[in-house]
Parts: sequence; C-alpha cells; structure tokens
Amino acid sequence: MADLIRVGMADYKVGRAPSTLISYGLGSCIGVSLYDPQTKIGGLLHIMLPDSTQARASDNPAKFADTGIPLLLGDVLQLGASRSRLVAKLAGGAQMFAFANATDVMRVGSRNAESVKKLLRDLNIRVIAEDTGGNYGRTVQIDLETGIYKVKTIDKGEKEI
Repeated sequence: MADLIRVGMADYKVGRAPSTLISYGLGSCIGVSLYDPQTKIGGLLHIMLPDSTQARASDNPAKFADTGIPLLLGDVLQLGASRSRLVAKLAGGAQMFAFANATDVMRVGSRNAESVKKLLRDLNIRVIAEDTGGNYGRTVQIDLETGIYKVKTIDKGEKEI
C-alpha cells in the first residue's frame, strides 16, 4: 500500500513512487506540484501568500511562493529528480469572499496564481496543467507513481489534471 503523505498549510513534502502527496483545504492558497516522470520523484507545496517581501517577518519560507518554490525545487533535485524533466501542476487561488470595493490586496488567490506561474517560468519549469481561480475550495493530491494530480471540490466534483 502506498504512503499517503499529508502536506499542511504553509508546508511542503517531497517523495517518490509509490507515495501520494495530499493537501487539504486550498482556498486562496495554491498547491504547487513538481514532478519528474522518469524517476517518479515529486513534491507538493501549499503556499499561502505570493511574496515574502510584502509581509511581516516570517520564520516559515514555505508560506510564500517566492521562498517556498526554491525550497521545493531544491529538495526534489536532492532526492534525485532531473531539473530538465520537471513539470509543474497547480491548483487553488480562489477568491473565497466577495468584497464590494475589492482592492488588489484582497485578490490574494489571483496574486498567488500569478506569482507561482511567474516564478516557475523564471526557473524554466513548465506548467503543464492548472486549475486556478473560481470561488471554491479544493483538496489536491499527486500520485507519484503516475504523476496524476487530482483536484477535489465539494460542489464541482473531482478531476484529474
């Protein structure tokens, strides 16, 4: 039986097949997976905010896209993944609450998604699938045997990306 490895909020884990990595309750947060299909090594990061420089000091770099993605990348490479084969999938980035006069600061979900995609582009890691936006929460999991990234929702069902 494969291990089910839980990734908490502002957390990340890496592993290899036959493990499955899962993160519950993504709202405006983003679940970022990196995966090497040849070695079947991957990781999952649950970021909460786009940019550590815009926040008060935090002792948890996994909380932010700009500091968490490099950590995730370093650990999957150290485990034996090849940078040239890595692919990314992401989900989350919802606008969970409606605001009458929403400013850019309140658009955390879309800012998270934009930040993650820009960072991955800058690192030359291809985003091959995403399920971002909307106004609903998600639970995500990546099966490191197959690379299948499942996105589960309450009202919208389940899909594989």
